[in-house]
Amino acid sequence: MPDFLLQHEVTIEPYLGSSAYGPRYGPAVTVACLLEQQTRAVVGADGSDVTSSATFRAPLDMPDCPPESRVTLPTGDTTRVIARLRHDGGNLPTPQCWEVQLR
Repeated sequence: MPDFLLQHEVTIEPYLGSSAYGPRYGPAVTVACLLEQQTRAVVGADGSDVTSSATFRAPLDMPDCPPESRVTLPTGDTTRVIARLRHDGGNLPTPQCWEVQLR
């Protein structure tokens, strides 16, 4: 993904699982991305229909952010990951990136 498209930064805390005290998250990592805030219907990791409020695209070397990871947007709002989709054109001259759909 070309650097000039990476106009935003989000902070990701990867979901590690649940504990007796609630969800557990890994250390926060800041990622440069292209953020699009738009409401749309998407399919969640479990196959259910979910409403997404935002999507960001980041380079393929982005740290792991499985579903339920916590994401802080540039506005300070906190949301969670619905799904992460890999866009890889192989040898085609297309932008290669992760698309991360957020609640």
